[in-house]
Amino acid sequence: MALPSLNTFAGNPLDRAGDRRNEPDWLAEQAGRPDALALVLWEGRPLLEDHADGPRLAWLSLEHARAVVPDREAFLGLWKDAPCFAVEVEGSVDPATGPVAGLGAFHEMREAAALLLGPEAAMAGAAKSLFDWRRRHGFCAACGIESQTASGGWKRICPACATEHFPRVDPVTIMLPVFRGGDEPRCLLGRQASWPEGRMSALAGFLEPGETIEEACAREIEEEAGLTVTAVRYHSSQPWPFPAQLMIGLIAEVDGDDARPDQTELEAVAWLTRDEARACLAGTHPSIKPPPPIAIARTLLQAWVDGFDVSGG
Repeated sequence: MALPSLNTFAGNPLDRAGDRRNEPDWLAEQAGRPDALALVLWEGRPLLEDHADGPRLAWLSLEHARAVVPDREAFLGLWKDAPCFAVEVEGSVDPATGPVAGLGAFHEMREAAALLLGPEAAMAGAAKSLFDWRRRHGFCAACGIESQTASGGWKRICPACATEHFPRVDPVTIMLPVFRGGDEPRCLLGRQASWPEGRMSALAGFLEPGETIEEACAREIEEEAGLTVTAVRYHSSQPWPFPAQLMIGLIAEVDGDDARPDQTELEAVAWLTRDEARACLAGTHPSIKPPPPIAIARTLLQAWVDGFDVSGG
């Protein structure tokens, strides 16, 4: 039974078959099936095709995909028992003008995620993260020898020292600070200088070694906004394939409203009441634009507007 998914890139429908993909004979059997399919990426951009109800992932037969991209594939899992793979084309030339001409168009992943159905965005995002990892970790971190792909692309093994390497996922706390003092509750949004004009979002930061989720949340809020966290409540999480993060969504209560942007991570902060946050989400706030729909920050803001907070709402 599939678990409910609130965030873009979550809700992957595939059976990853993690217990079988370590078996070379089983993988070869799956790849040889006539119903084996593959999605195609070009430098992290998925190939989409037009349908009457909107763009969808373009699926090729694995045989066709291998003809386009030999020796660069990954096993994604089983979809209703059909084996699903991914292949990635590298290089500066758009394959839609050559080997996959007429089959669709490649879209940057953020753009594609806003167009695709949730399960398709999840599959494409997983493939992108996997290929990004393989591209960055081609050599053994223990001895420096070039490593070899195994387990359908989910492992690399060093032929010299036998060290096994697995895809890394970087945990990130992303949190909406909330202050309940004063006339009515307010939440805090922050702004980075590089964002589009008016855009504000939740605060976020990577976990450090030896740190709990709650400790990372408190540290980041203190560093970025000068506020002290008194309580933390988990809301949801989101795989974020840029390149391979796990966003851990939190609501964090703070003990004051004297927020001061650090001018390194954040150039500005703003407190919003629930009505103001509601207007922000609706696009009617006079100066603040909300996080984009594919971001978990928007999920957190909407949840708080709807009554979710540290006290158990």
